[in-house]
Amino acid sequence: MRKLNLTLAIIMLCFISCKKEVKTEGATINERDSIKTEEPIVEEPIDSAAQMKAWAAYATPGDAHKLMAEEVGTWNCDMTFWSQPNGKAEKAASTANIQMVLGGRYQETSYQGNIMGQPFEGKSTLAYNNASEEYTTTFIDNMGTGMVVAMGKYDEKTKSIELKGEMVNPVNGKKTPYREVYNIIDSNTRKIEMYDVKNGSEYKSMEIVMTRK
Repeated sequence: MRKLNLTLAIIMLCFISCKKEVKTEGATINERDSIKTEEPIVEEPIDSAAQMKAWAAYATPGDAHKLMAEEVGTWNCDMTFWSQPNGKAEKAASTANIQMVLGGRYQETSYQGNIMGQPFEGKSTLAYNNASEEYTTTFIDNMGTGMVVAMGKYDEKTKSIELKGEMVNPVNGKKTPYREVYNIIDSNTRKIEMYDVKNGSEYKSMEIVMTRK
């Protein structure tokens, strides 16, 4: 069996080499000149103790996770929407139930309410990556089939997190930039501001004022 595996491996290597040679021979002079071999990324050797210490630090909840845990509980959400720049504001309300999961490493929020007369359900997760020192948020709901993902950092001066990502416009199927600003007003109040892009310009599309129950 080992001999068979070795034979198959040799045949496969020969096949790949032949393909590379044919491609190179069929290339023009300019194409041959532009062919470059990517240099492998060389990682500095790290002893096992240092690796274990790095992974332990990566997996251990810190101050950022304590900040997220302060929001555990139920919140009333006063929601305002704008479908276009300077458009008429639409109002809605929902309830957010926030909890910490997986040993206090992630924040998970479940939303329930009504939007434009339709039942609304949504779920979001918030993570703080100890290695990259940035937040990642995801959001899904029953009014679509996509997931919104955004990343950003916390600003101690403004007590806010600015998160940036992309959304897919269901009308044309194209991706557009998306921005969210999460403001910590006080221990019982949060404000979320969301910005979309329309005709090449950013505008405020939603605002949520969260008040702890």
